[in-house]
Amino acid sequence: MKKVEIIMIPVADQEKAKAFYLNLGFQVVAEAPMGNGETWLQLGLPNSDTTISLAKFQGIILETNDIAKETERLATSGVKVGNIDNTPWGKFMWMKDGDGNSLCLHEK
Repeated sequence: MKKVEIIMIPVADQEKAKAFYLNLGFQVVAEAPMGNGETWLQLGLPNSDTTISLAKFQGIILETNDIAKETERLATSGVKVGNIDNTPWGKFMWMKDGDGNSLCLHEK
């Protein structure tokens, strides 16, 4: 794995949360409709590679150069892995840790 790419923070009111994080010094990186009535809202601090997403659910997105290889490695080591989904934004594979926290591999 390359890096922590996005930390997804669950919020009840996206606009209120957006105002809070903008006040902290975050900047909007991406804001776009997701097709399910929700908006993808991604914010970041200047000069930082890791961003946050204000969403309806929790998760951490980890960037990888080879999602198939990483998925196979994780499955071989006993991690219950999901399917690799191809999307316009890259390939994604969701999984959960032992405590039920959502993690996602992303290959651009």
